[in-house]
Amino acid sequence: MSALASWFAKAGYQVAGYDRSASEITQKLQDEGIEVFFDESVHAIPDKFIVEPNHVLVVYTPAIPKNHAGWNYFVTHGYRVMKRAEALGILVSGKSGIAVSGTHGKTSVSTTTAWLLKDRCSAFLGGISKNLQSNVIIQPETKTVVIEADEYDRSFLTLFPETAVVTAMDADHLDIYANKEEIVETFYQFIGQIKKGGKLIYKKGLTIPSSVNLDITYYTYSLTDTTAQFYAQNIRVIDGQYLFDWVTPKGIFPGFIMGIPGLYNLENALAALAAAWLNGMNPKQLKNSLALYKGVKRRFDFQIKQSKLIYLDDYAHHPEEIRACVESVRHLFPNRHLTVVFQPHLYSRTRDFADEFAKSLDLCDAVILSEIYPAREEPIPGVTSQMLLDKMALKNKKICSYENILENLLTSDLDVLITMGAGNIDRLVEPITEALTLKYKEVFE
Repeated sequence: MSALASWFAKAGYQVAGYDRSASEITQKLQDEGIEVFFDESVHAIPDKFIVEPNHVLVVYTPAIPKNHAGWNYFVTHGYRVMKRAEALGILVSGKSGIAVSGTHGKTSVSTTTAWLLKDRCSAFLGGISKNLQSNVIIQPETKTVVIEADEYDRSFLTLFPETAVVTAMDADHLDIYANKEEIVETFYQFIGQIKKGGKLIYKKGLTIPSSVNLDITYYTYSLTDTTAQFYAQNIRVIDGQYLFDWVTPKGIFPGFIMGIPGLYNLENALAALAAAWLNGMNPKQLKNSLALYKGVKRRFDFQIKQSKLIYLDDYAHHPEEIRACVESVRHLFPNRHLTVVFQPHLYSRTRDFADEFAKSLDLCDAVILSEIYPAREEPIPGVTSQMLLDKMALKNKKICSYENILENLLTSDLDVLITMGAGNIDRLVEPITEALTLKYKEVFE
């Protein structure tokens, strides 16, 4: 939503918006001259938007609560309302779209793709690019636009791209989809909307029959599977960076460098390289750009990286994302003691994947669970963090209130720490970093 707000503001429209609480993103919008309010009441809506309904467009996401007073005012007074995905679909309709989808990895792949294309594209992203310090690239003169295509609420079905990427089709959003099969069928529908002559790039191992869309070319990518069309070989770690040779249908290009840790991030980069290459970039350009890529905020995001203490923050909120993050940390820092602070996101997701969450969290050495972050949901009886804790086999585990997480960490013996979640746990990252830096100051020096 913030990317759309920035686009409309830079296009000359008056823009205002609501959020639950202030954040780095809302401050950035305010710095751009966009009014942001945090009160749900009708009185908080700026007066200039309480005008003739046909003069105002109200863009929303499914995350907005149905009992939100401001939202209900617009609905009941005849204002034109439009889902974020629908508005995005209209904005990019005249462009050559690269739509990146998947239940995991789409933010990293779309942000990497946008960086690789740089001056050749506009972009609407779901995360903050560290290179750009933004989640939007606005270049109206360019023909290409990179879009993070969200499967939640079937939002990506508003898009008709020339190129699409599919990173994963795992079960998720079971408050929307009946089961995994329905999710897969919806991804097939999205793939069917790729324009004639277009391209699909998907992770090797996903089942996507060519009959889904007979008018496009199919490409596969993988980290190391040699049966894929794009993959990496001769992977090694030197001075904290991945060096690898990039294998493509046109040959092998050696000497690529990526400084972002995590093998799953390297695999995501391979998808982005394929998308950029198939849209006009040459290997030399891609090699130079990837070497300068800094990653996405809250995706394997190091806050402290010292020999005596490692602290990173990650957006992981699905069992597979937790597993991938933990395994990457284990690969980078073997034989270190790993503590994870996890804030579950949504009652429905916690209920639907409780067993899977428990198995992923059991891969850690110590786990601190916060309360479930509800987002758009009301509590579900019996669905609590305690329920999740009880399913875990790990012995070193406990529940801690959000307000006491920092104090708890300061009294803990930490070696490698990860904070995880898609709720408001990110608001604790800065104070945790500052407090731990102060606590371990003598050790760091």
